[in-house]
Amino acid sequence: MNTINSSIFHLSFPVRDIESTKKFYVLGLGCAIGRQSAVAIMLDFHGHQLVAQVTEDLGTPQSSIYPRHFGLVCQTEDEWAQWRDRAKDHQLPFFREPQRRFSGKPIEHLSFFLKDPSGNLLEFKYYLHPNAIFGEQGFSQIGDAHERPESND
Repeated sequence: MNTINSSIFHLSFPVRDIESTKKFYVLGLGCAIGRQSAVAIMLDFHGHQLVAQVTEDLGTPQSSIYPRHFGLVCQTEDEWAQWRDRAKDHQLPFFREPQRRFSGKPIEHLSFFLKDPSGNLLEFKYYLHPNAIFGEQGFSQIGDAHERPESND
């Protein structure tokens, strides 16, 4: 694992408008606003930089959590529960309700997915065994194989 700890993650993603984005991310998730223009807004997402870029091309809406989503890996179950409760309190739309995935396995985790107003999916998860975040290479399973879109290959 990388030993540089001062770096933060940056993600630029498409949105349909600034106002609905602010309502979801600022009021709903509690993100702080950085710089803002008519076509973009910078957000502090739990210490990471998100840049929402207004575009007419939002891509094809996803029918499952694949192939694209982003989110947070919580360090404690209590932190995960706080995000879950905040989402419920602010009536944010769940794309997938809170659940326990891979029960009884070293990769077991709690997870839920939200859907922002532009159709972007966010996952909030907590691994019961911290080694599963980057470890457990003996397990080849990443996500739910039955939910992956079919390949055109």
